[in-house]
Formats: sequence, C-alpha cells, structure tokens
Amino acid sequence: MTPIAPLIEAFLDQTLARQRGVSRHTRDSYDLSFQLLFIFAAKRLNVAPSALTLEQLDADLISAFLEYLEDKRKNAPVTRNVRLAAIKSFFRFLEYSQPAALDRIRRVLAIPFKKTDQRLVPYLLREELQAVLDAPDPATRDGIRDRAMLHLAVCAGLRVSELTGLKLDDIDLSSMSIHVLGKGRRERTLPLWKTTAAALRAWLAVRGRVPAPEVFVNARGEPLSRWGFAYLLKQHAATAARAHPGLNKKRISPHVLRHTCAMIILQATKDIRKVLLWLGHATLTTTEIYTRGDPTEKLDAMESIVPPHLRRGAFQPSDRLIALLKRPT
Repeated sequence: MTPIAPLIEAFLDQTLARQRGVSRHTRDSYDLSFQLLFIFAAKRLNVAPSALTLEQLDADLISAFLEYLEDKRKNAPVTRNVRLAAIKSFFRFLEYSQPAALDRIRRVLAIPFKKTDQRLVPYLLREELQAVLDAPDPATRDGIRDRAMLHLAVCAGLRVSELTGLKLDDIDLSSMSIHVLGKGRRERTLPLWKTTAAALRAWLAVRGRVPAPEVFVNARGEPLSRWGFAYLLKQHAATAARAHPGLNKKRISPHVLRHTCAMIILQATKDIRKVLLWLGHATLTTTEIYTRGDPTEKLDAMESIVPPHLRRGAFQPSDRLIALLKRPT
C-alpha cells in the first residue's frame, strides 16, 4: 500500500512550486481541490485523511467525488472541471513516480470533463455600479478603504488576487497608474480614473504605518485576503440593494466587477483589443465573451444592415359560415 501524503507533498512542493513555478493563488486552488477530495475520501472509507493510500483513490472514488461536488455542494460544472483538472495533473505526475499503478492512473485520467454552458457574462449597469461604489461610508477608516478597493477593482478590472496582492510600490499616483503582475506572470500598467486616484489617496492618508507591503490591510494591519474582500463586497452589495432592489437578483462577486470594467471599456472604445490589454488576457478568444454580452454591438450591426422587403398583401378573412363548417371536430 502506497501512502498518499508524501506523494501529494512532493507534487505540490516540487512539481508545482519549484519546477513549474506556479503562483501562490494557483497553489491555493490546488490545495483546496485536494483538501475537498481527501476529506470526502476519508469519510467515505472511514479512515483518517493522512492514512489514505494511492490504491484507494481509484476512478470510481474520483467519479463519486465529482458527483458529490455537483449534487451536495451544488458546484457548477465549471468548478467540477477545475477540481478534476487538479486531480488529473497530480495523476500525470504519478505516471512517472508510480509506474506500478499505471493502469489505475490511466483510468482516472480517462474521466472526461463535463461540457459547460457558455453563458453571457454578468455585469452591473451604470446605476447599479454607482450604488455599490457609494455603499461604503467615507466617514470611517474601513469605509475609506472599501471605497478605494471597489473603485480600483472596477477601474482596473483586477482579478481579486491582483487586487489583494497589490503592493504600495505598485502604485504611482504622480502618473495616476498602477503596475499589475497578472495571471501567467504577465505584467501590465494601467491608468487610473481621477476618482479612483482620489479614493486611493484618501485611503493611503489614513492607512498608517503597518509592516505589510500590500495596499489593502485589515484592522490588524494584515493583508486583506480574497475571501475578506468577497465578504466586504457582499455586505456593500446588500446595502446598495436597498436603493436598487434589482441587485437582489444578481449574484455580485469580485469577478462581476471585472466583467463590469470590461463592458465599460468595450462600450467606450468599441475595440475588443483594448479590453484584452486592459484585462491582461493571453488571447483574444478569452475576451470575445464580452462582445456576446454587449447589446450595443448588435445594435450597431442592425443599423448598418438593409433588411429584406416585406411582400405586400392584405388579409381577407373567410366567410364566417364557411369557417364554422371548416373547424376541426
């Protein structure tokens, strides 16, 4: 029997961290995927997670875990596929380190990804966005911080990891710009709206001297986590919903603010390439989802089209008596 603990440790520390050099946020995603898997397997097999063996993690257990994610945890197929991708990455590592288990490993690797719906991206309308941005109380320290975070998240279209990981040295208020290290280690420099720069100046004035280099910190002076920002956003969205009840029907997450920024840039510039540069996407294919969600793109196309003519004619109703006799029995 082969213990799973040293194998997963070697995969995370050597393959992911040292050889592939993944970011901390990618590592967090892998950690969560395996944490959910091992807790599920331990409960199902009635053993401690640290006592799990490679032989117990077969294709049937992995498939049962994926069903559990959707049926019990109510995860979307996209999330299911993310967990499966992490598991497959680990099992591809095992192909070389555990050749004796090759048949079992290949059965796991043969588990298919689930097809997902390509839904329109959710975003906030202008009045809804303004209500959310106005929700923090600028008369309090936390309110000043939250107002700056929300404005920056929308202005720069930052991923939540980019927002919480932003450091003081990444901000240049003299040129009203920020430097962002994004997904795939792609760097980009983004300009700031005047209102966003003003909100940032107000926060930096009251932030105080704390050891953490991150721009946004909590009351203890520690870097704000991605889950902390998501919690604060949920609270402010609830406050904004009192003025705009339509927000109650929308699931507002940090990524919705990023989508909102993309739609603002697209509607202002009519150039999908500028959206790609702003958001830091690797390919234009990723950015094209916003053209499907922007109604103005379709309206511009409609205005440039000459529609076909309607055939002229006038409807003449049949005689009422004949129509009565023709009715189906």
